[in-house]
Amino acid sequence: MPIFMTQFAYTVEGWKSLTRNPEDRSVPLRALIDKLGGKLLNIYYSFGDYDGVVIMEAPDAQTVVTALLAIVNAGHVSSLKTSQLFTTQEGMEAMAKANKIVYPAPKG
Repeated sequence: MPIFMTQFAYTVEGWKSLTRNPEDRSVPLRALIDKLGGKLLNIYYSFGDYDGVVIMEAPDAQTVVTALLAIVNAGHVSSLKTSQLFTTQEGMEAMAKANKIVYPAPKG
């Protein structure tokens, strides 16, 4: 199954709720992703532009979008950034395929 990384930022209200009543957000997140046929691999909190990172497996990108829309609709997340991740082996296979393709540079 493809692996996806989603970086997220909470709203101010989301942080207020979590600091007043700390809770393990991986529990509802795992239930949502499981319900959609995926698997939560881990969730991490972080510093910087985003408050955390979710790593999940999902059958396809549409499944991920469905999960993210449900999360945004709850109102406690202000921004998301999602990328599909590739293993080293998958990356090397793509490199080998690209090596066999000729793509002309712009004429200038």
